[in-house]
Amino acid sequence: MPDWHPQLPPYSLLILGIISFFGAVVSTFTGKTWARGGPMVYRAEDPSTFWWIVVTLYLISLFFLGAYLWEGS
Repeated sequence: MPDWHPQLPPYSLLILGIISFFGAVVSTFTGKTWARGGPMVYRAEDPSTFWWIVVTLYLISLFFLGAYLWEGS
């Protein structure tokens, strides 16, 4: 497994995890999020796609935060 630490600036994984978590929380509370192609997805109009995107953002944030904590140990 390649070592990513020399390639990444310090705290980059933490910053990416916080940004992703913040995006998921904002999407959850506002009821709208950005789709991959660029259009907005609203919770009331397309709930299944909306929740898949929000769950994906939460999982991405967990991955980045977990990788940051793994590198720190």
